[in-house]
Amino acid sequence: MHAYRSHTCADLTAKDAGETVRLSGWVHRVRDHGGVLFVDLRDHYGMTQVLADSDSPAFAAMERLRAETVIRVDGRVKLRDAALINPKLPTGEIEVYATDIEVLGAADDLPLPVFGEQDYPEETRLAYRFLDLRRETLHNNIMLRSHVVRSLRNRMWDQGFTEFQTPIITASSPEGARDFLVPSRLHPGKFYALPQAPQQFKQLIMVAGFDKYFQIAPCFRDEDPRADRSPTDFYQLDLEMSFVDQEDVFAAIQPVVQGLFEEFGGGRAVDADWPRIPYAEAMLKYGSDKPDLRNPIEMQVVSDHFRGSGFAIFAKLLEQDGTEVRAIPAPTGGSRKFADRMNAFAQQQGLPGMGYIFWRKGENGETEAAGPIAKNIGPERTESIRRQLGLGEGDAAFFLGGRPESFEGVAGRARNEIGRELGLTDENQFKFAWIVDFPMYEKDDEGKIDFSHNPFSMPQGGMDALNGDPLKVLGYQYDLACNGYELVSGAIRNHKPEIMFKAFELAGYPASEVEKRFGGMVKAFKYGAPPHGGCAAGIDRIVMLLADEQNIREVIMFPMNQRAEDLMMGAPSEPSNEQLRELRLRVLPKE
Repeated sequence: MHAYRSHTCADLTAKDAGETVRLSGWVHRVRDHGGVLFVDLRDHYGMTQVLADSDSPAFAAMERLRAETVIRVDGRVKLRDAALINPKLPTGEIEVYATDIEVLGAADDLPLPVFGEQDYPEETRLAYRFLDLRRETLHNNIMLRSHVVRSLRNRMWDQGFTEFQTPIITASSPEGARDFLVPSRLHPGKFYALPQAPQQFKQLIMVAGFDKYFQIAPCFRDEDPRADRSPTDFYQLDLEMSFVDQEDVFAAIQPVVQGLFEEFGGGRAVDADWPRIPYAEAMLKYGSDKPDLRNPIEMQVVSDHFRGSGFAIFAKLLEQDGTEVRAIPAPTGGSRKFADRMNAFAQQQGLPGMGYIFWRKGENGETEAAGPIAKNIGPERTESIRRQLGLGEGDAAFFLGGRPESFEGVAGRARNEIGRELGLTDENQFKFAWIVDFPMYEKDDEGKIDFSHNPFSMPQGGMDALNGDPLKVLGYQYDLACNGYELVSGAIRNHKPEIMFKAFELAGYPASEVEKRFGGMVKAFKYGAPPHGGCAAGIDRIVMLLADEQNIREVIMFPMNQRAEDLMMGAPSEPSNEQLRELRLRVLPKE
């Protein structure tokens, strides 16, 4: 017999009754039923119930077992009594009567329990991640991730793409986040960078004539953490194609992503209709460039109803250039209690509150508007608002005003909250949309023009577009949104050097800087570059959605915490003096 096991803890069934077997695994829990001891023995594959009574030579050893001890068990397979069969387990028809137990790895007192999966502080879970990963839910999430990656890889090969690997140690480039820098020992004072994405390399692969590329690529960005984003590194499905336009990229990636969600979505509906929504429209209707379309609410501009009205806050606001008032319809939300709840939500988001109107049945039996705004603007204006929004008795509307960029984010979050609170959001489906026509440029807080998205994108209209107002230039850039998350981002690339130089010039990068930072790519484009484009899909975020998790750390095997620390391995750590001397570096004390 094998030194450790003849079967896994998921293998044995009724047909094995009477067989002598050997199992190895972790003691999930021990139960004492008055002279009969039961151990749930767990391995990667499943669970088997092991028992011993006082007549068993293994009884004394089983009495001493602690949770999470690794043991080898020899025993005989027995059928369970019909009343004791566990239909939830593949091994639920049998149990193993233990005749011998050997402790292979003893366990100390546990810093967190594995059995039961109780809520535990995340800091403890991350410091003892090797224990946390033994829990069923997290173990299943990590296995789901592995299956998703395999499926993605197979689907890409089936689509005619070829897998290549690109360098991990490379040069720094501006791609929207801070680089992780790596000091060079051989070139003192110079630094490599970990790639934020394989952007330049995948474009060079197209210039080299390989036509369709993909890889499961690690990416490194020194970013502030969020629940749906890792603060240090992540993996993406990266792909690029030659001789394509935007629609070709959409046609290539949709069957891959849609098929993945149909395969692993747990029976939730997967909408096959992926609308194209211009960025400006998405921000207006949903307050977000990654809208959750499971929620049917669409915001509308209602400024005209408030101009010159008795509601002075909005009336005066609208006298300023660039301001507007938007309404968030709330079907079935027509009660003061709900309005107060949403007002409190707005205050939690840093606003003084949200104005509202709700409609109810009046004393005369007709629909009437209520709320502070209704009193100030009168029945004629409130009726016009109700008709525009398509609302009726029992419904409400909430209002935000100002410059759109100042309130759109809160409006989008309020829309999501209203959809959830009122049960309007269909939680049992995945709804996708391509967000298109992103602006190429934006102004920062100091009024400087900079790229708002990927700097390597082709501007719509080419060179002619770049000769006008930069803030009106749209790019061939696109994101795929699903259930309120950005899953895919990409663009048709700028493959013409003269357009690239001009595009970077508008963002404050002179030609000399472009040559310095992207010399390899600029040089390549001078020797025949094909039109090309592609995208990248965030694997961590995809798995998070499929696993129905709210925190991305629940689908990453060894994640950092919110402060970008690895509590298990002790990273980041202080370098030794010898390492610093070798790199000719000096660490300055904290200010």
